Amino acid sequence: MNTEKQQQIVEELKVAYWMEIETVMSYLANSTNLDGVRAEEIKKSLAADIVEELGHAQILAKRIKVLEGQVPGSQEFRATQTALQPPADNTDVISVIKGVIAAEEGAIAQYRKIIELCDGTDYVTQDLCITVLADEEEHRRAFIGYLSEYEKRVG
Repeated sequence: MNTEKQQQIVEELKVAYWMEIETVMSYLANSTNLDGVRAEEIKKSLAADIVEELGHAQILAKRIKVLEGQVPGSQEFRATQTALQPPADNTDVISVIKGVIAAEEGAIAQYRKIIELCDGTDYVTQDLCITVLADEEEHRRAFIGYLSEYEKRVG
């Protein structure tokens, strides 16, 4: 693999890494801040997903290092997930669910981008991203189901 292509892959892996780290922060905040009986299932789901999302970040960090990149430190972090910010109303479960779906869709798009970038040159990174993509698609599907159920209750 040429160094320019490898550097491009490393930069996209860093984007995915930060997305995972930011998701962990937002899931932690939302799984703690939400209130109410209707929030319990979402809080449990988010709390369980924190471990998986952190695991994704760890996998990405290792791959960045293997590809001779530098895993970034906290001062390079720039928040981008506006839809996943904790709502002002701690009982606003629907906005949290929609934020999770938006974050998962962003992650899915990023992993697809990396998969295409790696095609024919970096099969290990491609395989890793295919595996993580499947996890992200599962998360999104679960929260789409939650959204459907919660909107029926409200409507």
